[in-house]
Amino acid sequence: MHRIPPLHAVLSTFARCLRCRFGLSLLCLLAAAAGADEPIPRRVGQWAAHWGTHRAVVEVDQKADAVRVHLPWRRPDRNPEKKAVLVVDAATGKQLDNVVPVAVNREHGDLVFQPNTCPGTYYVYYLPAPPMRTGSLRSIAYAEPKETADAAWRDRNGLSEAALGKGGWRALPAARLVAFEAASEFDQFDEMERIATRAETDRLVEAHPSAAYLLFPESRRRPIRMTDDLPRCWIDRGPSNTFEADTRPGEFFAWQIGVFAARQSIDDVDVHFEDLRPVSGSAPSDAAKSIPASAMRCFNLGGIDWKGRPLTKTFAVARGKVRAMWFGVAVPRDLPAGHYEGTLTITPEGMRPSTVRLGLDVAGEVLEDAGDSEPWRHSRLRWLDSTIALDDEPIRPYTQLDVDGQTIACLGRRMTLDENGLPRSIESYFAPEMTHLGENGRQLLASPVKFVVDAADGTSLPFSGGTLEFTRKDPGVVAWRSTSTAGELTLRCEGQMEPDGFVEFKLRLVADRPVDVKDLRLVIPMRRDVARYMMGLGRPGGFRPPRHEWKWDRARHQDCVWLGDVNAGLHCRWFGENYVRPFVCVHYARQPLNLPPAWHNEGRGSVTVAEQGEGQVVVSASGGPRSVEPGRPLHFNFTLLLTPFRPVDTDTHWAERYYHRYRWPNRADDDLGPVAEGGANVLNVHQGNGLNPYINYPFFTVDSLKQLIHQAHDLGIRVKLYYTVREITTHLPELWALRSLGDEILSGGDGGGAPWVREHLVHDYHPAWYDAPVHDASIQTTGMSRMHNFYLEGLDWLIRNVEIDGLYLDEVAYDRTVMKRVRKVLQRGRPNSLIDLHSWNHFCEHAGFACCANVYMESLPYVDRLFIGESRDYDTPPDYWLVEISGIPFGLTNDMLQGGGNPWR
Repeated sequence: MHRIPPLHAVLSTFARCLRCRFGLSLLCLLAAAAGADEPIPRRVGQWAAHWGTHRAVVEVDQKADAVRVHLPWRRPDRNPEKKAVLVVDAATGKQLDNVVPVAVNREHGDLVFQPNTCPGTYYVYYLPAPPMRTGSLRSIAYAEPKETADAAWRDRNGLSEAALGKGGWRALPAARLVAFEAASEFDQFDEMERIATRAETDRLVEAHPSAAYLLFPESRRRPIRMTDDLPRCWIDRGPSNTFEADTRPGEFFAWQIGVFAARQSIDDVDVHFEDLRPVSGSAPSDAAKSIPASAMRCFNLGGIDWKGRPLTKTFAVARGKVRAMWFGVAVPRDLPAGHYEGTLTITPEGMRPSTVRLGLDVAGEVLEDAGDSEPWRHSRLRWLDSTIALDDEPIRPYTQLDVDGQTIACLGRRMTLDENGLPRSIESYFAPEMTHLGENGRQLLASPVKFVVDAADGTSLPFSGGTLEFTRKDPGVVAWRSTSTAGELTLRCEGQMEPDGFVEFKLRLVADRPVDVKDLRLVIPMRRDVARYMMGLGRPGGFRPPRHEWKWDRARHQDCVWLGDVNAGLHCRWFGENYVRPFVCVHYARQPLNLPPAWHNEGRGSVTVAEQGEGQVVVSASGGPRSVEPGRPLHFNFTLLLTPFRPVDTDTHWAERYYHRYRWPNRADDDLGPVAEGGANVLNVHQGNGLNPYINYPFFTVDSLKQLIHQAHDLGIRVKLYYTVREITTHLPELWALRSLGDEILSGGDGGGAPWVREHLVHDYHPAWYDAPVHDASIQTTGMSRMHNFYLEGLDWLIRNVEIDGLYLDEVAYDRTVMKRVRKVLQRGRPNSLIDLHSWNHFCEHAGFACCANVYMESLPYVDRLFIGESRDYDTPPDYWLVEISGIPFGLTNDMLQGGGNPWR
């Protein structure tokens, strides 16, 4: 049953049709007339948390045994018929039993209930759920529908199952819907989340019979949120080929266009920009003062990845679905005020192009920061393509690499290469005390590293003819290559070393004709006195056993091993051309290790660590038997990290005193004096409090953070923030823009979690940490993506604008490339900045039985202090404590957590 719309609604629709690019359409008018609802107020209310986050306010004016109410809620959540609808008497606070939900679907609800108080107010809670507790990966369960109505009451009011279908309930007195309320402004269903009905959507499609797709330009103020439904407001406005907005000189201006695949799926889209030129009479008609097409971009089609590489993406939309395209333009700082117009053309693959006219009114003062200090502008989206700190400059304390013949030296370590490109010698110059460098080196290798081919007949084929060639000799990178042969097999070795002692080898094996082999092995012979301790390949840190064998297993986050002593060691990781960094910690199972094809060899590959002969421990990584086929190269890639990375700075360790539990509730009279008087000079501001409420987005409380940090600096206290990127708050202003990028930034999943994510994100996400005091429901990000560029720019912004002194990292969700960039951003902005790395014990099923120090070994050179604290037993044998916890063999110190730690260690 449809209400007649107000006259102004029909007239506005008529006016819009007159300027519609598809021409005047009577269907548009009919759609408006048939589907319009009277405006229902949307507001914020207050009630007990166990009722959920949404309700309708209903008034009953006259006494009746039963009343009906129609609720056009237009809700975006799925399966509303599986969630209870509860009616509560506002006067008594009691839930009514005599309630019959006649119809409950996403478009509307029809209820009949027995009012106890007449006249009176009633609350209809239609998403009832228990309150969440702080924790990770928890999921609420909505109350399910239950039959509570009295049978006699149902019968006398024509509400039996048999009678409902006849519609007699419609004759009952009508209650009056007053408003829809949400528990907070943030919980409110935005205008862009109120769904159009199926009938409204069908009529809109019918109104444009020749259109395979429809475009809906939108302001950045109204991010497109839904993908399965059109918002009701688009039915009113209709599609458009025009977008106009105001901007300022120097601003990075962002906007969006919704693409609705009305009649067929879209596989990909091409976008062409034209210059925005001044319109005659509004600005000087100087072509040089236009906004060039080169200043525009579409984030959905590509950009720059976290390693600085060009990234190209496809943009697909399934039939009947909606997807937002986010655009940005860098408005020149010196652009004269005026109106600028141009076009962009969107061409879906195999379909007719559509041209959208863009009009920007440029006025006002120059935005010095491009708009970044006001997140609502979405100017920070350009951070996704940042190349900040992507360079090879050595990072303190590491010195530039020195090349002497075939020997490369870095801080405290020297590696000499053989003609085949593999190490012939590795020496460590760290003193046994680990507090300084010594004059005499300690040799790690018992003999040169080799790649061995065992022929089918059991004989070994030596590679020969290699000639080492250096391809790069820079202070921050030294690279080389060599090619050698063994019969019909050719081995190409490409390697490079960096100042922290990281060495990467890419071995490419090809055959001139089919060759059957018994094994292909990388052999690393170490001195037994050096290989005293071991960590990895399914074994916790501690003394090395005489022999250890290991097979590849995707259920375990194990692709590396560390062998060494306190002042000399090697970390080796094997990987393939298919390597994607696994998720870490409890998220490991969602993106586990990709088994490297050559090393794994369909389960035939293995690694053995065993004592051999006099004074040797040999690490042998075997690929096992196979046939090497022409045109099918095998990639036996691996990395070495030469440990320790730097001397242990005991003076700094004992001079720095940390305070972790500070909670500043945003009051100006809070005093850091007691913290300083207690001896603390480093303050970690964790998340989930008034100063840093939302996880991994510390940009909402800038003024309070500045006030705290200025006070701390006056007292000689450095302030560090909890800020990383493994998960991200749903309070993020750019959330919907990032979601439009598909699974590039935000990890897909089966949903669940807290009420907010279930009701607003609805589907295709993975819930993460929830913090009850600040109502922060976060979601998981993907492993490696442009989000790291965004994060790095955010870090630089915090340094420049808030003057933070470093980071407290709760696990590390990025690779060594990003970690190096993090360290450079901090050093260049705050030379005395610090990084702490906190890690939970990963040696369990949930995290793939991994050793934390192994998982994060490539990041350890850039960390100042470890906080390997959670789920650790500090009374375990000293060898375990030394390798797994202390950090000493890697040039670091560690603070303890679990149970207060062991003060004697």
